Amino acid sequence: MSLTESFAAMVEPIRRSTVQVRIGRRGIGSGVIWRSNGLIVTNDHVVRGNDPIVELSDGRAFSASIAARNPQRDLAVLQIGADDLPAVTVGDSDLLRVGELVFAVGNPGGTVGAVTAGIVHTIESKNSWIQADVRLAPGNSGGALVNVKGETIGINTMIVNGKGLAIPSKTVEQFLKNMGNAPYLGVELHLVRVIIAQKPVYGWLITSIESDGSAQNAGLLPGDILIGVRGTRFQSQHELFWILQNSNVGDGMTIEFLRGGQPLSRNVILESRRAEPQAA
Repeated sequence: MSLTESFAAMVEPIRRSTVQVRIGRRGIGSGVIWRSNGLIVTNDHVVRGNDPIVELSDGRAFSASIAARNPQRDLAVLQIGADDLPAVTVGDSDLLRVGELVFAVGNPGGTVGAVTAGIVHTIESKNSWIQADVRLAPGNSGGALVNVKGETIGINTMIVNGKGLAIPSKTVEQFLKNMGNAPYLGVELHLVRVIIAQKPVYGWLITSIESDGSAQNAGLLPGDILIGVRGTRFQSQHELFWILQNSNVGDGMTIEFLRGGQPLSRNVILESRRAEPQAA
């Protein structure tokens, strides 16, 4: 068997494990059958809204419930009423190395089970993200990033500077272990650059805030710009998510922020958020 034939044979099971995810009449995203009992992993931004529909590679379609979600990490877990499904083999993202060949599988533009290849470009600090030069397009979000063994080692989520970013499989497994019961600020954020003491630093602009969530209970408001945690300014665009990922529900966390250009701080008690089951 040639190398090309070997790669084609390797990705075919992943294509069968990749699903289409739709919300109403909106465009199609992707999802991955993570467990054979109908548990699907996708991006949170793919399922913003109600009543997601999951279509399998064999053409069957199911209404799905959202079992857990974390907008800050852009992960969501769906559950459909089906079993004996072709689940992916989950690999260990900690073993991934820069320069490895990887494949992205998804549904760009509604094209079912499309595959693109590239190499791992960087593994962001503290293994927050996998960056690879795979070609992604709208519809790839929520699909699998796969190594040459056919193991899923990430969930594709966005394009940054022409490179594809994926959430490592280890992060996904930790999220599934918690099933959404992880520290949660209750905000939607937009990355910005601000000048403090004549130096540019990373900041997160709060674009919306959840009622009775951790952030609102601490007195944070839409328009505030988060610039640091526990006395340390953000050194990278992913640091806030790594800090939350490695904190516990109930922890206190002093957040520094700008309001109207003035530096302030608030102590936030991290709460959890579980998605309420939706009717299937």
